[in-house]
Amino acid sequence: MRIIACLNGDRRPGAHPALPVSAEQIALDAAAAVAAGADEVHVHPRDGSGGGALEPQVLSPMLERLHAAVPGVPVSVTTALSAEPDPWRRYDLVQRWGSLPDSATVNLHEPGAVEVARMLVDRRVRVEAGVADVDAARLLAAIGMAAEFGRVLVAPQDTDPDRALAEAERIEAVLDRAGIGLPRLLHGVGEAAWPVLEAAAEAGHDVRIGLEDTLRGPDGGEAAGNAALVQAAAERVSSRARR
Repeated sequence: MRIIACLNGDRRPGAHPALPVSAEQIALDAAAAVAAGADEVHVHPRDGSGGGALEPQVLSPMLERLHAAVPGVPVSVTTALSAEPDPWRRYDLVQRWGSLPDSATVNLHEPGAVEVARMLVDRRVRVEAGVADVDAARLLAAIGMAAEFGRVLVAPQDTDPDRALAEAERIEAVLDRAGIGLPRLLHGVGEAAWPVLEAAAEAGHDVRIGLEDTLRGPDGGEAAGNAALVQAAAERVSSRARR
């Protein structure tokens, strides 16, 4: 069971006092998250204005800083349309990446996602297939590429814990019926973040936590930052392992 720290997502600068935006902030925050118990880090690259960006000139220096700050720790980056809303331009930007991350998340419900995933596989970048709903799970089964991916990210988008958990169960049922045996990472957003993390830990799946998913700790209070969130997740994962 691995803990992935999702450091910033597409949150606007200032959404939280500790939200890392610049490459330097992201690298420092990644080091703190790893020290707190994270096994991997997932980041959304940001340009000089703090907006999401997939340009090679943005990604390369960020990866250089990250690899220096957390040597040997896998680094995942987004390919979400929130970072580049034009699917054709996104494909072109990702194709032009010179420095490559250890893995990249591709949200299968987004236009052009399958083409981006195929290109990343060809470039030998580990693909994490983002599955937000049952339709995306069925698409993953239909495209016949699951064996070439590294992991499935089961990511229900509903912030209501009960509805998010129910959707995660439906997604997993589709994956099971399709015989997709890839490792699974479950995560929720907002108020669903901690209940979904608890369910993922109970099932023995990888878990994810960070300011991308929630600004609050398990007690409902504002989190001090990513390291505090990771530490709380590590305590819960350890508790499940002991049981």
